[in-house]
Amino acid sequence: MSQLPPHDSSESEPQDPLGLFDEIVEAETGRDPDLAVIEAGSRTLRTQGGGAPEADVPGRPADPETDKALREVEADLATRWGETKLEPSVDRIAALVDLLGEPQRAYPSIHITGTNGKTSTARMIESLLGAFDLRTGRYTSPHVQSVTERISLDGAPISAERFIETYNDIKPYVEMVDGQQEFRLSFFEVLTGMAYAAFADAPVDVAVVEVGMGGSWDATNVIDGDVAVVTPIDLDHTDRLGGTPGEIATEKAGIVKQDATVIMAQQPVDAAQVLLKKAVEVSATVAREGLEFGVVARQVAVGGQMVTLRGLGGEYEEIFLPLHGAYQAHNAAVALAAVEAFFGVGAGHTQRLDIDNVRKAFASVTSPGRMEVVRRSPTVVLDAAHNPAGARATADAVSEAFDFSRLVGVVGASGEKDVRGVLEAFEPILAEVVITQNSSHRAMDADELAGIAVEVFGDERVQVEPRLDDALEAAITLAEEEGEYAGAGVLVTGSVITVGEARLLLGRG
Repeated sequence: MSQLPPHDSSESEPQDPLGLFDEIVEAETGRDPDLAVIEAGSRTLRTQGGGAPEADVPGRPADPETDKALREVEADLATRWGETKLEPSVDRIAALVDLLGEPQRAYPSIHITGTNGKTSTARMIESLLGAFDLRTGRYTSPHVQSVTERISLDGAPISAERFIETYNDIKPYVEMVDGQQEFRLSFFEVLTGMAYAAFADAPVDVAVVEVGMGGSWDATNVIDGDVAVVTPIDLDHTDRLGGTPGEIATEKAGIVKQDATVIMAQQPVDAAQVLLKKAVEVSATVAREGLEFGVVARQVAVGGQMVTLRGLGGEYEEIFLPLHGAYQAHNAAVALAAVEAFFGVGAGHTQRLDIDNVRKAFASVTSPGRMEVVRRSPTVVLDAAHNPAGARATADAVSEAFDFSRLVGVVGASGEKDVRGVLEAFEPILAEVVITQNSSHRAMDADELAGIAVEVFGDERVQVEPRLDDALEAAITLAEEEGEYAGAGVLVTGSVITVGEARLLLGRG
């Protein structure tokens, strides 16, 4: 049976690392469950000798005093409304940034909404801007492992020290707003204020900002983005945003501001109509994927794909993108058009951007938790697909990028999601599925999820392991039944939180 990364054999009485994971999570129940599992995973990896996570997915601070201070900030944030509890309004965040001196107006910004692909697109935009020597700030959500991932400067998450300092700087103003408003600022609203303040303090040349949910009343929407990016719209958060793509687009169109440029990915017809109408109302310029820009050609390559993109200024040939899936090629086209629009390509001039800089930027893009290989023999792929559209895109990408003889799924989902739609999207590519649950309070109970899985896959293809560590071990064992050289694999999916926990348990590579 394959094992998770081993502990240090030099210790005389090593504690079972998987038991330790449970122990730490249980000890942290007074904190936000998402934050507790970050700590549990980090400490479990240390006992296993799994090594530190990549720089763009930071672990716990090594310095005990810094770690203690970060815990205090996390504990304060955890007392606030989580990201699933909303009161649709920008009044609180507007009051906060007013007290802070409107830091979000100190730099131009590119604002990104949509249903899927926002974070990957944001990372591509950030990389492109950096290749042209601009200092960038990036704000994305949710995080894979550490809350500090959400705020990045120059392509890297801000340090724990800077995160703590920024929180302490704005805390008095947060408390003032709390005292003035009917509801306290939420977790996401405070983080948004922190991001805008950190970007102004840096200072950055441009901010790349991903909405949390929707658009009009999202906390990020106190910026006036010079460029508004709309990635593909599909059904998600239907209880809050609407039951059709058109209804959801009405909310997301709220980020389109007067005289902005709108970069619009391919959309359902009703969503496109809403977005175009909003653009006319505010005199925004629109560039549409498939018309003004798009993917000309793509070919699977080792470690990713080679693409030719048509931008607003012409064609960009032989671009290596180290990410899998057709959807990532489309994200790249959107990102390129957004950066061209930011620089005025297609409006003030038609000359394309420097091709060498574009190639360099795309070749360096990473997107943790999105079609990410974290282990070989058997291959384990992590992907944070959590809605049917995302799951369909992931299923296509897995089929294209990997020649698996047999693929075993590990699925842990959040309770408010369309889990049946996700499972149905994965059913054609998964030989078996191991149902589990993550440590978040939002997680769907494993037995409840398994009941739906049995209806989709049939009883003989479903196994239930409520503990994620057990689920990973079971899936790896099932994959290994094919033999060392048979080419079986494991796909861990269903939730960003599930993927983050799995990433911590398995380590990198």
